[in-house]
Parts: sequence; structure tokens; C-alpha cells
Amino acid sequence: MSAVEIVILFFTILMCIPTLASLTRYDQWWVRGFDFPRIQISFLIILVIAFSIILLDFSEVWHYAGVILLSCSLLYQFKKIFPYTYLSKKQVLKYKGTDPKATISILVSNVLTTNNKYQKLIDLVYDRDPDILLALETDVQWEKHLEVIEDDYKHCVKVPLDNLYGMHLYSKLKLHEIKVHYLVQEDIPSIHGYVELRSGKMVKIHCLHPMPPSPTESETSTNRDAELLMVGRDVKPEKESILVFGDLNDVAWSRTTRLFQKLSGLMDPRIGRGFFNTFNANYALFRWPLDHVFHSKDFTLIDIARERHIGSDHFPMYISLNYEPSAEVLNEDTDEADEEEEEWAEEKIQNADPLMQRLNASRLYNDGLA
Repeated sequence: MSAVEIVILFFTILMCIPTLASLTRYDQWWVRGFDFPRIQISFLIILVIAFSIILLDFSEVWHYAGVILLSCSLLYQFKKIFPYTYLSKKQVLKYKGTDPKATISILVSNVLTTNNKYQKLIDLVYDRDPDILLALETDVQWEKHLEVIEDDYKHCVKVPLDNLYGMHLYSKLKLHEIKVHYLVQEDIPSIHGYVELRSGKMVKIHCLHPMPPSPTESETSTNRDAELLMVGRDVKPEKESILVFGDLNDVAWSRTTRLFQKLSGLMDPRIGRGFFNTFNANYALFRWPLDHVFHSKDFTLIDIARERHIGSDHFPMYISLNYEPSAEVLNEDTDEADEEEEEWAEEKIQNADPLMQRLNASRLYNDGLA
């Protein structure tokens, strides 16, 4: 075997590992980490296929086998990311009306606690003028600097923390029945309640920022998955309008987020419109979508955009929606979870932090999350 063949064989095996890992349900951080860079993995697979075709003479069976395996791996990766390309059918209809009373706009921004470029976010808030700002990774210093927007955003929920999981919600619209929960971990908050549109319509909101699987934070994805799936399981879009938004520390195409959509029946307005990669803002070649807004079927999309750099490792995410009951019939349906997927979701929830999972059921129902 020549040196060229050895190199190509090595990269062929290497490029098949992400797909094989993704097919498993292991939740170790290094396995689930392959869920994130599917765009980059796809590009690398294409390169290895191209070099294989150019440099191999196909005199050996494994030459063909390698290209076939790489092609299958590429098809798998592309199947995962395809819904978030312009080639896919849009899941959420575009709104073309002009009624401002039924609209709601949201800016989600993971500010990065150590980022001291406070004015960049403040300027963006004044430029975009969203109805709601959800700022994440906020501490006391961020809270102090964001006080300048409170003349416009009179309805506030403040949870300053110095553990990278602080959360501040600012709203021009009235907030009702707001509660801060710690669904899975004692030091990771989430905000739940209702926002009242200018028309008087009440919309249930869930603001989330679960811990990601990584060697520096959580060895597995279990707690992150449990928080997302718990909310997905217990929201009731057939009974009320719903918005779920935040830095979910998961990509739109992962098994967990797709199952969250199936369980909840919520819409993803990015489908058919683009990736909207928000992390990592500092490295153009290593980006994927971590910041999300999901909504019930009774909304149509006015605008969606990834905003400019504010000094954080995340780009802010902006969305504007219109409440339109007739859209329930017109928007695309989401897939429904099958029995096996529902069992897997329950297993994830039950395997979450044992101290918190004993309490989550009573909190969800007694405090009105569901």
C-alpha cells in the first residue's frame, strides 16, 4: 500500500466516525459533539471523496468501498442539514400584513459574561427596538449596564449569576405569572410565564439556557436534553399560543432538538430559510446555530436575522412574528414522536440530575409550566 493510499484510508475512516457516532444514542460529550459541525464535516467528506477519485487508481476493492462509505456518510450529514437550506420547503409562512397589534419581536443575546462591550448590545437594542430582549450569561455588572433600557422595557425579570447562566428578560409588553424555575440543575435558571400582546392576546413563554455537553461543563448531554425534552413534552400548543426561545446549546438538526419539536408540535421558522449560525462569532469556519426561537402554529414570520457582533462569542438572534390564528391550518405540520422516541425522551428526563428530577413534575404542573 502506497503512502497516498495510507493517507486516504486514514481520512476515509476518520470521516466516517462522526456519522457512526451520530447513529448511536450515547450521550458522552465527545459523541454528541459530532452533532454540531455537520456543515464542516460535510465539506471535509467532499474533499476526501474528491482526493480519492483523483489519486486512487481503483485497482483495489477498498478503493470503491471507501468512496461508497464516504458517499453514504455525506448523504446522512446532508439529510440532517437539508431542512435548513434554501432548497427545503419553508415550515412557517411569511406574514404580509400590517397590523402592529398582533406582532411580537424578540432579541436573544448570549452576551458572554466576561464581555465588557455593554454599549454594543445597548445600541443594537435601540436599533432593532424589539418587544422582548432575553440576555443570557448576565451577571450583576451586565444588569447594572442594562439599566439604561429600563425606561423603555419596564417589565423585567432579573436573575444575575456569575456561573455563565445568568438570565435577564426585558419586555415592553406586559408580563404575567412569571416564575423562575431550576428545572434540572440547581444553578441553571429558566423563565416561564405569559406575555400580553398589544391586542390583549396572552402568549406562554419559556426562556431556556441549558448546560451544553463539553469537557469543561458537562461530561454528558443528559441534563441539557432533559430540560429541552421536559419543556417539549409538557407545553400544550393546542390549548394556548407558545414561544420557546434562548441559547439551547444544541443545534437545530440534532436528535434532541428534532425530538423537542416532535413532542411540542412547535414550528422552527429557520426551516427553508437558512442556518443562522450564531456560535462561534469569533471563528467564521466553526459556526453552528445554538440560539433558537420556536413558536406554535398560530404565528407567521415577519422577519428573522442574525445580528451584528457585540463582542460576545454568540451573535444575537432577532425574530419578529405575527399572531394569526388562521396560520394553524396553513403552516406546515411537524412530525409526531413515535412510541420509541417518547420512551427515549422519558428516559432522558428521568436520568437527569437526581436531586432536581424528583421535583420537576410537581413544579411543571403546580407552578403552571405545562
